[in-house]
Amino acid sequence: MSDFATLRTHATRLAITPVSTLVRDDAARAQSFALRVGPLYANFARQRYDAPALDALYTLAQESGFAGAMRELLDGETVNATEGRAALHTALRGDTSSSPIARECAALAGEARRRMAAMIEALAATDVTDIVSVGIGGSDLGPRLVVDALALPGARFRVHFLSNVDGNAAQRTLAGLDPAKTAAILISKTFGTQETLLNGGIVRDWLGDDARVYGVSANVERAAAFGIAPERILPMWDWVGGRYSLWSAVGFPIALAIGMERFGELLAGAAELDAHAADAAPRENLVFLHALTALWNRNALGLATQAVLPYDERLKLLPNYLQQLVMESLGKSARLDGAPLDEQTVPVWWGGPGTDTQHSFFQALHQGTQVVPADFIGVVRSEDGHDENHRALLANLLAQTEALANGQASDDPHRAYAGNRPSTLILLDALTPRSLGELIALYEHSVYLQSVAWGINAFDQFGVELGKQVANKLLPALEGKAQADDPVTRVLLEELKARS
Repeated sequence: MSDFATLRTHATRLAITPVSTLVRDDAARAQSFALRVGPLYANFARQRYDAPALDALYTLAQESGFAGAMRELLDGETVNATEGRAALHTALRGDTSSSPIARECAALAGEARRRMAAMIEALAATDVTDIVSVGIGGSDLGPRLVVDALALPGARFRVHFLSNVDGNAAQRTLAGLDPAKTAAILISKTFGTQETLLNGGIVRDWLGDDARVYGVSANVERAAAFGIAPERILPMWDWVGGRYSLWSAVGFPIALAIGMERFGELLAGAAELDAHAADAAPRENLVFLHALTALWNRNALGLATQAVLPYDERLKLLPNYLQQLVMESLGKSARLDGAPLDEQTVPVWWGGPGTDTQHSFFQALHQGTQVVPADFIGVVRSEDGHDENHRALLANLLAQTEALANGQASDDPHRAYAGNRPSTLILLDALTPRSLGELIALYEHSVYLQSVAWGINAFDQFGVELGKQVANKLLPALEGKAQADDPVTRVLLEELKARS
């Protein structure tokens, strides 16, 4: 019997035992199913497994080689097998490995940070007040999340983000800004990303001054050909994937928004979680338990979606960020050896901030036919000064996790709540650079360990390429210079032509 089949046997055994009963029958569960790492606390007591099922999950972790896989990641082994690369994003943020390659990469990252600090100091001595960061995907979502979460009123620079190739996005981003007091950063590893180059061209022309255009890229030649002087270009490397890159010079907009000192604290928080993931015993390892819980919900319970619900407005972009991190990393159907997978991989990740979402899709979470496991994320201490609001926010956070788990019986089926809806509650002591660094690193490593259990590569993203290739072929057809091959596309092109 495979490890996943064993998990399904436990799930069948537990099918008639609701999570409320599991909690009631184990007085210690609320504490024993929880772990803390620094300012980060996670409680798994309302997940639909018990101690024997957890034993089976930890056996899966051992037989999948979780501990060795974490060390391979940190030491710079070729964990990105399909592209023949390391994935050393951990070297960007701390000294968690003594391997020569990891130390070399950490030194390169340190030099890039020193150059970045000098650029920020020079910019601070000018009249520039606003920064437009141009990128897409991993060059946008991570920095956008962190800036939205941590930027403080009155900061030296206001940072704005432009990603979508839709011209309306550029128009709205630039509206109200003064080109004489604005600088731009173009972030693209290859400096060949269509959306970034098109938007970058709009912003460069709007600025009217190439001296205030900066670049972050692995392709200095292309960036220079665009008009960016080499001394204003920060490096990227092929050993850092885009969705794991906010810790690198891709974090230039973060450092501008929150300052280099707080950017360093963000890195330190992630490094603290890296050390925990590598060194903590399996049953005390928060990364292991988070990853195993995801595997349980997907492969034992067969649940096809996962919600992430931050109860802090400053984390409202976390679901968007995690959609890319999780679904681009784990959206694979072939094992590393090319064989098709027998197990289901990534569920659909989605979500939004509480309490807004309680008035949109929570109806489906409580009474819909599809069970949706959820990560609820709260912040213990708030610095906004509105204590009554914060107590109401925390009350709603606790109430939703309790109501989803316990449900409520009623003679009226329209007012009955089935309960038994699993969730994990994650609490940050406060929303600081350190705690946010830990939180993001937790999800990064959880994703990686899930990929290890499934035998897939978490670091390639070939699935995003086909649509881009087809789009490039269709551009001449939209210009009337060629015909499309696909019959449906030909009809649609005619419709576009007739209505334009």
